[in-house]
Amino acid sequence: MVGGGDIAARKISLLHRAGAKVYVVARKLCEELATLHQQQQLIWLATEFEESQLDAVFLVIAATNDNALNQRVYNAAEQRQKLVNVVDDQARCSFIFPSIVDRSPLVVAISSGGKAPVLARFWREKLESLLPASLGEVARIAGEWRDRVKQHLPDVTQRRYYWERLFGGRFTALVAAGRQQEAEKIAEQELHQHSTPKGEIYLVGAGPGDPGLLTLRGLQVLQLADVVLYDYLVSDEILDLTRRDAERICVGKRAGAHLVIQEETNRLLVRLAQEGKRVVRLKGGDPFIFGRGGEELQVAAEAGIPFQVIPGITAASGATAYAGIPLTHRDHSQSVLFITGHCQPGSELDWPSLARARQTLAIYMGAMNAETISRELIAHGREPHTPVAIISRGTRADQQVSKGTLAGLGELAQQAPSPALLVIGEVVLLQDQLAWFQTSSSQVDDDPRLNPSV
Repeated sequence: MVGGGDIAARKISLLHRAGAKVYVVARKLCEELATLHQQQQLIWLATEFEESQLDAVFLVIAATNDNALNQRVYNAAEQRQKLVNVVDDQARCSFIFPSIVDRSPLVVAISSGGKAPVLARFWREKLESLLPASLGEVARIAGEWRDRVKQHLPDVTQRRYYWERLFGGRFTALVAAGRQQEAEKIAEQELHQHSTPKGEIYLVGAGPGDPGLLTLRGLQVLQLADVVLYDYLVSDEILDLTRRDAERICVGKRAGAHLVIQEETNRLLVRLAQEGKRVVRLKGGDPFIFGRGGEELQVAAEAGIPFQVIPGITAASGATAYAGIPLTHRDHSQSVLFITGHCQPGSELDWPSLARARQTLAIYMGAMNAETISRELIAHGREPHTPVAIISRGTRADQQVSKGTLAGLGELAQQAPSPALLVIGEVVLLQDQLAWFQTSSSQVDDDPRLNPSV
């Protein structure tokens, strides 16, 4: 440590916790460091810095207000290939001190890579209030039991289930209350009462794309999963929230290019659950709104496999909210219909009902059939100048909103990236006023109701 002030004292305090032997080079020591020196807890090596002082150390810290001296320390450490940290100077750091939540042996480190240390400290304070002080004792006891559990449960999945049951039950509460013997009795009972893991299926709605819209329960289930079956509509940011060692299998479908047929997905769900795995079927939006979630759970029910459903924010709700288009409004629309533009062969939409005025149509997977939708709605009475919007990649950073009229819907859809949601109705008129997530949207029609400047 080159420097003997208060900042140096804070760094040395952390190093002492890690068991480090600390040498200090400083013209004088602050009161705290002087006390440590008197207690022989640090070595005051010299009052002036010399490069040779770095030869026998592992890492180097410069904590002075002398920029030239800090540069000398940095250069000397780099030449000797020593880890070096010049305090509050990111460019001259080969390592960073993270903000630490210490529940030893459980330690949480938060780092911004030197970009925003105050932000890291801010979140450390948040975590300090969330993590109970007893976590360290829980971790210590778990460490004493680890070899015993490994011998008794040779299967890694069984061991993981055991620890999850233990940490999620009375064991942690008893440790927090200082009742260690009772806590260890619980650990012993759980060890001998274990059973073969039973498979289960969790049908989870991932929302429309923004990971912030994933529900808390959805996040919890993703952290439990042994295997995740996901679609293309699930964003990478949400997939990154799954447990790191969980198996990921893409069973995605794209219009006109199915990767895995539905029947094969159904069989895979059943087989994985029958192997005793916790299977998450992760779908974009809400799995029960045009997501075939009901079909997949029917197969699970027939096979006698237990399942749970964790709903998600459906695309029509999330994408329109981010686009600034309310689905209903007292002045424009008293009802909203969610429909799919991609129907089973032989099925027919109720066009007269869909063409009624003063209602909003939110059409999933409708871009490929936009020309037909436009033609049929107009033929059954909807005005050709009815406002429409196409929201592409809704709620994501690259969201696009294109607006026009019903008469030009087919042409508008040809330019829209997928996935896209079609919105038809007078509520689209409010988008210019209510758009908050993005201000860029394209106007492709000269109708003055869509573009007040015309």
